[in-house]
Amino acid sequence: MSQFTIQGGQALNGVIKPSGSKNAVLPILAATILAKNECIIKNVPDILDVRKMLELLEFLGAETHFKDNVVHIKTEKISNRSLSHESVEKMRASILFLGPMLARFDEVKMKFPGGCVIGKRSISAHLEAFKQLNIKTANADKILHMKRTRISNCIVVMPEMSVTATENIIMATCLCEGVIEIHLAACEPHVQELCKFLNSMGARISGIGTHKLVIEGVNQLLGGQYNVSSDYLEVGTLALASVLTKGEVTIENIHQEDLEIFWYTLWKIGAKFDIENNKVHFYPSMHFQPLEILKTAVHPGFPTDLQAPFAVLLTQCDGESLIFETLFEGRLGYLSELEQMGAKIQILNSHQAKIIGPTKLKGLIVASHDLRAGAAMVLAGLIAEGETKISNINYIDRGYEKLDEKLKMLGARIKREI
Repeated sequence: MSQFTIQGGQALNGVIKPSGSKNAVLPILAATILAKNECIIKNVPDILDVRKMLELLEFLGAETHFKDNVVHIKTEKISNRSLSHESVEKMRASILFLGPMLARFDEVKMKFPGGCVIGKRSISAHLEAFKQLNIKTANADKILHMKRTRISNCIVVMPEMSVTATENIIMATCLCEGVIEIHLAACEPHVQELCKFLNSMGARISGIGTHKLVIEGVNQLLGGQYNVSSDYLEVGTLALASVLTKGEVTIENIHQEDLEIFWYTLWKIGAKFDIENNKVHFYPSMHFQPLEILKTAVHPGFPTDLQAPFAVLLTQCDGESLIFETLFEGRLGYLSELEQMGAKIQILNSHQAKIIGPTKLKGLIVASHDLRAGAAMVLAGLIAEGETKISNINYIDRGYEKLDEKLKMLGARIKREI
């Protein structure tokens, strides 16, 4: 198993560009099942989850080619095979095949998706939303079997603002008859990106960026080219690395509006930065104020995926900060690793914890509990005294393209070891 070794205490400096959005490209790849012609998708991050999604498409019969962050996909010859591929059980995002497979074949069989380490994440939101489209579900012990009949004018009220459930309903209804309204839809940037991709192929989706989407059914989607936007979660992670190490870093090709609450929260604790012309420039900040509360929420609230990385910054704030994780169970597990490194933390319950700063972190051997917790461990290692070794970095590689190489370009003393 590979690991990262980091020598802490080095200020980061320089200019960096983030990769394409992992959370946007995964549903986009699934949506190519709906396309009549070839899809060429650019700015695709070369990460494990993308490779697994392409494996699943090839398992169904798609022709794919991935090189230099560009994917070519032809799905003309795919068949309605049961999705029993081992990747289904290893990757939560495989749930995104439900919508497009139902739209194309009126039926889908697949293993229950796995790969989740952030507590139990039910697919009930998907099933309840599909039920409103008169899609019938028959569950065996390990197989999910769904069938649909004709879908016409309908209102779907999402039982919760689930991102992947919203994306599935969008993909399932693009080729329907009549008009479908999705109420209480998730509106995260990656949901918006999927809608823009589908519209670029001929779909008619309005209300993008709101909690009410209106889909006018079309007869076909044609394919074409699309450029995936930058990963706003990677932008947030690189921003925190800049602030924590008290360096001077410019992050280019950002979408400021995707992270408005994040920028506000950074400003509130005392970070110094300027944003203009799709760039953010960070200046060294020597003193940080604590937060009364860092509370995660659905977009446009504070992203749950930046909660763990931001907690590392809270260990350097002058006072007591409260974290309130409202969306997922088990997402505070990484705090035990920070405690071992010297952070002062009080676990209040499975969703809340207090961090008392500032504290000097010490390099240790720590583990990556999940994708975003792994990013938090990297950030902690950048400012820790001495050497930090991080295991289970396969989690990090699932969502960040060459994070170690990007940090090294900015001056970090980090290396990958096998």
